Amino acid sequence: MDTMTPKTAKSLQNHPTAGWLMMAPAIILLTLFLIGPFLLAFGFSFTNQRLISPNPTQIVGLRNFEQMLGVGVLTLEPERDNSGAVVRDDEGRPEYPRVRTFTRNNPDYPHLEGMREWFGWSWGDNQVVVLARDLVFMKALTNTLMFVAVVAPVQAGLALLLALMINQKLRGINIFRTVYFMPVVVSIVVVSLLWRFIYDGRNGLLNNLLSFISFGQFRPVDWLGEPSTALWAILAMSVWQGVGFHMVIWLSGLQTIPVALYEAADIEGATPWQKFRFVTWPGLRNTAVLILVVITMQAFSLFAQVDVMTQGGPLDSTQSLVFQAVQRGYEQQNIAGGSAISVLLFLLVLAISITQRYLTRERN
Repeated sequence: MDTMTPKTAKSLQNHPTAGWLMMAPAIILLTLFLIGPFLLAFGFSFTNQRLISPNPTQIVGLRNFEQMLGVGVLTLEPERDNSGAVVRDDEGRPEYPRVRTFTRNNPDYPHLEGMREWFGWSWGDNQVVVLARDLVFMKALTNTLMFVAVVAPVQAGLALLLALMINQKLRGINIFRTVYFMPVVVSIVVVSLLWRFIYDGRNGLLNNLLSFISFGQFRPVDWLGEPSTALWAILAMSVWQGVGFHMVIWLSGLQTIPVALYEAADIEGATPWQKFRFVTWPGLRNTAVLILVVITMQAFSLFAQVDVMTQGGPLDSTQSLVFQAVQRGYEQQNIAGGSAISVLLFLLVLAISITQRYLTRERN
């Protein structure tokens, strides 16, 4: 039996096809489960494809994107009586015509057809109303952007604080590292179920704790049942669940900073804040960029918490882009609509990631 000599083995390793053969399994899996589905979603977003439909699939161009992103502004003047005076209600507020008179079968406002009221504000005696063609999608978009804008800095800041606290040579410090990291290893579905009981409006742990602290003066709140608190409750739980993972990344960055730099700072008489500003933070620059990008991507993928805790309610106050994509694609069998949301989410995350990378780039 012939045996392979070291020279032959080395020549095979240096062969141009050796690298491709090693990468082939990863390339195949990425193509099947990532690149392929995205290309299909991109194609379906320009059609009226439904999961089960007797009608043939047709190409509709940008109609799905126009339906989701369609917005309009309507300025309502107060109603006036025969004498020209402003008509007011019993509380003295001006009365305005109904929005649906402009958005339903009104030939003077064809661009507002089918739109619904999103939000508005007063401008003198007039009322400015912003309309959306797909109100649920707009709520999902704004909720997701707000979730990212709050979670990214709060979670990164708390994780850095915890990393600085446990980056000490103290007895038993590994116990604290384990405790802080423990929520990360628990499934997000399990964590969501536990926090749903904590947020329970009648016998939840949070209400009982606040009532105990206030000596019974605190009135119980249905944290997940009120539109004003539901999203913030999910946000607080998400920060708590993911802070341990980013703490470990910060900790790894802290441990790469040479100890000699801190010793030199001590010799110069630097204060703790000066050591953090001029030694620690510059040494964590690359780590900060990584954490910022990772947290942003994770925040945009908000789904499990919403699916388990609120199902997008109450009154669509906790809708998210991923939840809407799944709901439309599978529950409503609107593959085209779900695919269009996925494409928009990809472009949004890509744009924000590139912007973050540009703003945090190395400057001479």
